[in-house]
Amino acid sequence: TNHRRPAGLSLNTYTEREREREPLCEQIYFWRLTFTAWCNSHLRKAGTQIENIEEDFRDGLKLMLLLEVISGERLPKPERGKMRVHKINNVNKALDFIASKGVKLVSIGAEEIVDGNAKMTLGMIWTIILRFAIQDISVEETSAKEGLLLWCQRKTAPYKNVNVQNFHISWKDGLAFNALIHRHRPELIDYDKLRKDDPVTNLNNAFEVAERYLDIPKMLDAEGMNSSLVFCVHRYLCLHMKLVGCAETAANRICKVLAVNQENEHLMEDYEKLASDLLEWIRRTIPWLENRAPEKTMTEMQQKLEDFRDYRRVHKPPKVQEKCQLEINFNTLQTKLRLSNRPAFMPSEGRMVSDINGAWHKLEGAEKGYEEWLLNEIRRLERLDHLAEKFRQKAAIHESWTDGKEAMLTQKDYETATLSEIKALLKKHEAFESDLAAHQDRVEQIAAIAQELNELDYYDSPSVNARCQKICEQWDALGSLTQSRRESLERTEKQLESIDELYLEYAKRAAPFNNWMEGAMEDLQDMFIVHNIEEIQGLITAHDQFKSTLPEANKERESIQAIQAEVQKIAQYNGIKLAGNNPYTTITPQSIDKKWEKVQQLVPQRDQALQEELARQQSNDHLRRQFANQANMIGPWIQNKMEEIGRISIEMNGTLEDQLTHLRQYEQSIIEYKPNIDQLEGDHQLIQEALIFDNKYTAYTMEHLRVGWEQLLTTIARTINEIENQILTRDAKGISQEQLHEYRTSFNHFDKVRNSFEFKACLISLGYDGDAEFARIMGIVDPNNSGAVTFQAFIDFMSRETTDTDTADQVIASFKILAGDKNYITAEELRRELPPDQAEYCIARMAPYTGPDAVPGALDYMSFSTALYGESDL
Repeated sequence: TNHRRPAGLSLNTYTEREREREPLCEQIYFWRLTFTAWCNSHLRKAGTQIENIEEDFRDGLKLMLLLEVISGERLPKPERGKMRVHKINNVNKALDFIASKGVKLVSIGAEEIVDGNAKMTLGMIWTIILRFAIQDISVEETSAKEGLLLWCQRKTAPYKNVNVQNFHISWKDGLAFNALIHRHRPELIDYDKLRKDDPVTNLNNAFEVAERYLDIPKMLDAEGMNSSLVFCVHRYLCLHMKLVGCAETAANRICKVLAVNQENEHLMEDYEKLASDLLEWIRRTIPWLENRAPEKTMTEMQQKLEDFRDYRRVHKPPKVQEKCQLEINFNTLQTKLRLSNRPAFMPSEGRMVSDINGAWHKLEGAEKGYEEWLLNEIRRLERLDHLAEKFRQKAAIHESWTDGKEAMLTQKDYETATLSEIKALLKKHEAFESDLAAHQDRVEQIAAIAQELNELDYYDSPSVNARCQKICEQWDALGSLTQSRRESLERTEKQLESIDELYLEYAKRAAPFNNWMEGAMEDLQDMFIVHNIEEIQGLITAHDQFKSTLPEANKERESIQAIQAEVQKIAQYNGIKLAGNNPYTTITPQSIDKKWEKVQQLVPQRDQALQEELARQQSNDHLRRQFANQANMIGPWIQNKMEEIGRISIEMNGTLEDQLTHLRQYEQSIIEYKPNIDQLEGDHQLIQEALIFDNKYTAYTMEHLRVGWEQLLTTIARTINEIENQILTRDAKGISQEQLHEYRTSFNHFDKVRNSFEFKACLISLGYDGDAEFARIMGIVDPNNSGAVTFQAFIDFMSRETTDTDTADQVIASFKILAGDKNYITAEELRRELPPDQAEYCIARMAPYTGPDAVPGALDYMSFSTALYGESDL
């Protein structure tokens, strides 16, 4: 049976008498009263309200406005016509919105609402309340009703005589209502004076206090508790919980803001420590690389080179990774700060990314200089060893030649010699002078080598100088003694006979030939250093030319020996008894033959040494070609990968997650190429161990390829980080994949040289116009006036334009709720409303409040809130 309100009675004139007479109408009365109050509590936010719930929702306009207020979302534009079809369309838009939120509307149609059907209208409002007022109440992921009950149980647990188990019997004595009010506003109710046996007084007290101090409408009284009790309790609790929830929401907002701030502070501390450690390592390493203290021996310098290679292979690669990770952490931190509306992070002085890059550039410059110095020092020591050995050989030959010469020049044999003997002595002395002159070049060479060793800072220069000085002094002495002996011999020359011409001819020809043989032996035993095949082939050619002169030399030897044979023949023929050796020279035929045999032995040995060196140079040439073949493949490969990464960062194939997955797979393929780099490092080590300093087969050096490889790894890591930051921005700002795709398409279309002209065209394509608007936007995306706009800055701007973020004003409003609308807050209130760690965080950082209404212990939450967003100093 339908129970309708008697005709002519409005909602306000529907008296207690009619309600007592019609029980069903009484229930509808309470629903109208309660639902009207609930609707008006929301519609007043939009500057309107309703008088009659069936009539005022018929055209659908205020119904759509109510849904926009309670959901915070925009509904389709309503139709403003007065015809029935316009009203039905508006109501249908509202019902469609309710259905889109997962609410099933059973037997409720737009026509019934437009016709003013009371039951249908009230049923629809009850459905809206369940979805937007009660269902949103959630405690620890429970259902709406269970969450509300659990919340009530927790809030009233400390109070005696209160045991909330349901929404009916547990509330009849009124103590639960009073306990909830006392829990959050203890100054409003003296709970200890309430009695369980006086429910009417308890209920009226709770409802009157709630209406007077908490702005909760008095929708039921003590006598009306039995009618629609469950809903009325629900409604009362929802309003009460919403009031309390404002404080809890404010506390949650503060907790969220503080948690973000604490996380950012941890990230900043981590960045500072990592940057400090990396800079300290660079500071310690650069002096080692700049140390140019030379070593004395080749072995010591080669050990330094090995230490440098160990630094390149073992110590530096982890630092390269740390530097890359530091840049990634810095970019991620800045992105999080932008997303949370915080000021950009400014590292400590000297620890900016640019400072680290500058220190790293200085480190690499020191590396290059140190390596060049090492190689030059090795070449210098190699040259010194060669010169020192050459000095020792020439000095030994000279000392061997000068041995006994002073004694010969100082003897007085001419005093008792015959005329023929004197003449012989004179001729012998002339031969000696010829020999002495021939040795002048060797002495000059010895002095020149000693001088060069001094100029090259040879470590054993003192002993070399002492030996050279001794040789020069002895040479001067020999010159003086030679001159003195000649004078003595010439004084007695008139008394002597000439000596045998053959002996003289022998001596004159034997001396230069002997000197030639000594020079040949010296050249054949001389050390040589070559660096390529052309140089060794030049030595082989010169040696072949030397060998071609041996037949002529042998003829000269035979001619000299023939002179001695002629002497023997004449002496034998004339019966002359020769007294000892040739008086004009100490060079005997036997010594000539012995030295000639020595030359003959040294020639094949020289051949073998040259061929061995040729084989070594051919091996070195093979190492050059082997390295060049690998380098000529790896160099272009690295360049191609760098170009492909550039293309991938511009193209938009699939979602950001697909792009991230593709980039990580691409990064893995690059890492899998690492064995080729390691193999090339091995080839390069073999080249350095072989002391090969040039390679005409390739323009690539190992240093260039190392830098290219490191840049490739850094570029792919940075590109992945950019995609991750885009995902972070998208998720934090709620940007859809289609929006992100639209942003990327617009940005790429106009991204030619990335200056303000193209960006302005991009903004115009997205609907922005006007020079003032453009100047405002450029101040956001390019605060440093660099003239370039990055895609990340573009996304941040677009997300900021389309989404909401926490602001300093919002945090101040939240603190004001916790403070009970005061301009200050106390430590006790912070500890009561916030988790312990975040309450102490605020207490430690909030400045004392100094306003005219300050009380002892008052804290200034306004300056603290603005400092969180960089608007003042914390």
